[in-house]
Amino acid sequence: MRLMIIGHLEGYISAAGKIALQRGAKVIHCEDTEQALGALRNGKGADLVMIDIKQKIGAFIETLKLERIHVPVIACGIGTDARAAVKAIQDGAKEYVPLPPDADLIAAIFEAVTEENNTMIANDPAMKNVLLLADKIAPSEATVLITGESGTGKEVMSQYIHRKSKRKDGVFIAVNCAAIPESLLESELFGHEKGAFTGAVGRRLGKFEEANGGTLLLDEVSEMHPLLQAKLLRAIQEREITRIGSNEAVKIDVRIVATSNRNLEESVSKGEFREDLYFRLNVVNIRLPALRERKADLPQLAQFFIDKFSEQNGLASKKLSAAAGSKIQNHHWRGNIRELENTMHRAVLMSLQDEIEPDAVHIAGSMAAHSSLSSPSPKAPDPDSGISPSTAAGEAASPLQNPAPVEGLIGRTIADVEREMILNTLDHCLGNRTHAANILGISIRTLRNKITQYRDEGIPIPDA
Repeated sequence: MRLMIIGHLEGYISAAGKIALQRGAKVIHCEDTEQALGALRNGKGADLVMIDIKQKIGAFIETLKLERIHVPVIACGIGTDARAAVKAIQDGAKEYVPLPPDADLIAAIFEAVTEENNTMIANDPAMKNVLLLADKIAPSEATVLITGESGTGKEVMSQYIHRKSKRKDGVFIAVNCAAIPESLLESELFGHEKGAFTGAVGRRLGKFEEANGGTLLLDEVSEMHPLLQAKLLRAIQEREITRIGSNEAVKIDVRIVATSNRNLEESVSKGEFREDLYFRLNVVNIRLPALRERKADLPQLAQFFIDKFSEQNGLASKKLSAAAGSKIQNHHWRGNIRELENTMHRAVLMSLQDEIEPDAVHIAGSMAAHSSLSSPSPKAPDPDSGISPSTAAGEAASPLQNPAPVEGLIGRTIADVEREMILNTLDHCLGNRTHAANILGISIRTLRNKITQYRDEGIPIPDA
């Protein structure tokens, strides 16, 4: 993790820095927010910023937003000035840390804010084979394309490859190509010069330059616009980039890892993705199995999330009961690890017994229905699934078997029903847009446009 510390804090700043270094962080110190902004613009990126409450936190965070520099900010200060702490949070800081620093508190905040989770659980034979391939190709400089359904852990795998590579001491930079508007993604990747476009108040280095000497993850690269794909192809082939507003080529030294939850060969055949770029990215392909293909890992993954969320919520960790484990094993997990994570988070909060009981493991009806229909042998119906015994026994379900939901739609417009379905799915996914788009069967662009429309209409949107 890369930590940027802004301010003096009467010597306590060095103590916080030492704690961060002991936790494996790389620390950069800036005297004030102007120096910090200059460092961020010039490629000295950070995964987390700790800033003295005496600094102009509100203006700093606003500038970060305007320049699309995404980094969480934690305020810190000497003593217990409650008013200053509250103002820092109101100005946009994620947390407030009192100084002198407490090592355990800072470590906990690092983990909570940056959400660093590189745990790789692979006991199932299907996943063991994937790890063997990853271990084999990680030390090379080959470009890697990681494919698999949404929520299978593609970013975690990309971090695993980086840690096993010769570039492990370099930075790991991730860019979510689906989450950044097309008009801004070029600047995010290649950087820009001052005045290159409206809002370009200063020169800013892009992620390619920031990742120099390390690994650059292009997450959901299949969502990139074809025009930008051509520029990406040139950057990979020539190992150089050109900032927007400049004619000067800049040499780069990065290893590219790309991910996609789509069938890129189909995208190529449809003209949505460049064939030459596909071959450049697909030097090595690692396909991550869906969770239903690696069920031997389910118990350990479930317990991992139980322990994680118990600690986060200040609760005693519990074991997963045999009945709850059976319920988890019988589910289809269309949302894969991300769905399992959300399910176990709810289970930790809802559990009332000494072990995580089946009633605490709430699985959405449509997903449970899919689970029952996908089972090779008849099972008793899941009480949460809403599936009749005949359907659980293998009979094909008809949309007209349960008329009550249809009756509830009479008199409503298609737009109303669509909006409710999208927002409910987002809520189920805890605001994760990629996961929601996958469940809804629409592209992330379509979902993003709908969210923008709803937000403009004043409708609350579930946060990630």
